[in-house]
Amino acid sequence: MMQYILSVGLQARTKTRLGRMCPFGVVPKSCCDLLISRSQWAQEKRKAEPRPLLESLPSFSWPHSTRSPYARMPDNRLTVPDLSRSSSHTQQEDSDDDVIELPRSGEQTPLVRDGMEGYRGVSTLPSAFVYDVPPKDKLQTFWTRTKYYVPVLQWLPQYDMRLLLGDVIAGLTLSCLLIPQGLSYATALCKLPAVHGLYAIAFPATTYAFFGTSRQLSMGPEATLSMLVGSAIAQTMHSDASELNPLALASLMTLFVGLFTFLLGLFRLGFLDSLMSRALLRGFITAVAIVVMVQQSITLLGLVERSEEAGINEASSTIDRAIFVAGNFHHAHSLTTIVSGIACGFLLGFRLLKHRFPNSARLQITPEVLLVVVLATWLTSIFRWEGLQILGDVQSGGVPWPSIPSMPKAKHVKDVAFMSALISILGFVESIVISKTYSSKHNYSVSPNRELIAMGVANIMGGLFQGIPAFGSVARSKINDRAGARTQLAGFIAGVIALLAIFFLLPYFYYLPKAVLSSIIFVAVLSLLAEAPEDIEFMWRIHAWRDFTLLCATFLATVAISLEAGTLLAVSLSLLLTVKQTSYPRITIMGRVKGTTNRFKPIRDAPEGMIEHVEDVLIVRVEEPLFFANTGQLKDRLRRLEQFGDMSVHPSEEPRLGAISNVIFDVEQMLEIDASAIQILIEIVEAYNARYVQVFFVKIHENARELFELSGLTEKVGPDHIFKRVSTAIDYIERHPQGYDTP
Repeated sequence: MMQYILSVGLQARTKTRLGRMCPFGVVPKSCCDLLISRSQWAQEKRKAEPRPLLESLPSFSWPHSTRSPYARMPDNRLTVPDLSRSSSHTQQEDSDDDVIELPRSGEQTPLVRDGMEGYRGVSTLPSAFVYDVPPKDKLQTFWTRTKYYVPVLQWLPQYDMRLLLGDVIAGLTLSCLLIPQGLSYATALCKLPAVHGLYAIAFPATTYAFFGTSRQLSMGPEATLSMLVGSAIAQTMHSDASELNPLALASLMTLFVGLFTFLLGLFRLGFLDSLMSRALLRGFITAVAIVVMVQQSITLLGLVERSEEAGINEASSTIDRAIFVAGNFHHAHSLTTIVSGIACGFLLGFRLLKHRFPNSARLQITPEVLLVVVLATWLTSIFRWEGLQILGDVQSGGVPWPSIPSMPKAKHVKDVAFMSALISILGFVESIVISKTYSSKHNYSVSPNRELIAMGVANIMGGLFQGIPAFGSVARSKINDRAGARTQLAGFIAGVIALLAIFFLLPYFYYLPKAVLSSIIFVAVLSLLAEAPEDIEFMWRIHAWRDFTLLCATFLATVAISLEAGTLLAVSLSLLLTVKQTSYPRITIMGRVKGTTNRFKPIRDAPEGMIEHVEDVLIVRVEEPLFFANTGQLKDRLRRLEQFGDMSVHPSEEPRLGAISNVIFDVEQMLEIDASAIQILIEIVEAYNARYVQVFFVKIHENARELFELSGLTEKVGPDHIFKRVSTAIDYIERHPQGYDTP
């Protein structure tokens, strides 16, 4: 019966006050401390299944010391008293905001008592229970923090043995891809002995398993970053080759990458992944793919010796290499070209099959890279083809002792450190995207700051053991996930297998053709190139010309000048764009809803003709916290709003608004403010006072109120010019129309 009566009450006019809607009479504000604006109630009314009135409202309760005025009659009827005459807690409706004032924390509505301890609220959902955590001593707190920062202490004791088979298969599958890639990237891109590519797998992968939070991320050398390492080494060696050791430079660069990444995590700069524009990153990665493909084409066609005779070296530009390949294509070595073509076709064919049959588990975990390496090495050892360059004897004395690489001259240290910082940022941005993708897919959380720590420690270990930089890979992580990896154990197993390969498998790679290694790299970067058309088409379709311009600029700088120039341009433009966006404060000019006296909405978002400017009054809403970076432009933006009422109007136009006598700042969304922003506000208030313009502040947050008072801003504005509602400030202006007395 009660539900029927309440549902009838819901059919009342939606624009009436809450008190008038109740079928029992006026429900006083003192009962619920609740305000519902007309528009909010209209939205509730339009719902398909209208709920009973009281069930649609938040829970509230009477103080424990007060007996509930609601009572259950003997015939099971609920009586609701008429408390409309009570005025002790009555509040005036705030008509310039569509907000609901929620009841105080912990309160519920005492409507029914069912023999259970406590009262039950009108909401059908029970209140959430917050468990009290017993206090911990210092040792328990230390152990809790240690498990947080060393995730292996969390997942290993709770490891489910049912996941072991999937992790083992994923680790084996991953190692079959990682080992050939490590050999390829070290020899063909970094121009180092092949074993150092395996060092970059074994130590970073095992270390990340202890500190990393992503369960599917595959740590190891990456084509883009290995190309940057090789290019930096070549540039440094070109300037002073007599006193430099390429291996020492590569190890030092890896160590610097680890230290820089670790420091980024230590200072909680995990938000850096949000600074890199997708357009800039896509332009750079696409350009790197072109650079690597052109570079590897010389090896694929067997033109290495001829390129050295023509003066093509590691310091040569991509354009010079492309011109050389085009001019000497008819001199290509036939056998090398055939082996390269077959290897590339084999790898591309397998990729197409995997894309065509994504649900075939056996096909997805088939290690096509390992197959082509084994077949090419076996056939070459049998037929001993002449003219086909092979990997040869890979010198390995096992695992080296950890040591800090020797330092070059100061000028070279600066170059290495600068390139290491760029590699760290690029590697982290790509890796954290992978981590977030698979954490969302498998419903677990990753921390960007802890990922920075884990990748930093992993690369520090790689640098101490003479490896090259290692980060996550999209292709390898995808294979790792499809093969069944569900914990970090899969990556650990891949690292252990790479460590075993250093001791036992290197002699078997003696007859591995270098053309096959280049084919592996060529196909790997081809997948990077394949992702560009989709992004370009999307930008073109939505007319994102600025993003398209940034993509083209980064691409051209990387291809035409150098990898270093492209990297620097991509990172610099991302930072500049971020600074530009944050330096403009988000402020909106408000107007009065036509036909009302106390309803105010943003003019910019409203349909034409519904909102009007208030004569002699400028109402400005600050929509974000103010700090030193976004207040520098505040004065200029306020001046333009005074003159034109809209930031889209060009400042060369004639002013569209008349002079103002009052300014109201709605700072409800300004939750925080720093000292620099307070100083700017004081200067703004002083400038308005000098022009005899009254300044009002509305809805000052408690976090900012203290700084307002300490800085003297409250005194400059005047305590009587600070209100809780815009409508109250307007009422004050109407009662005091004279403003300042002009001299």
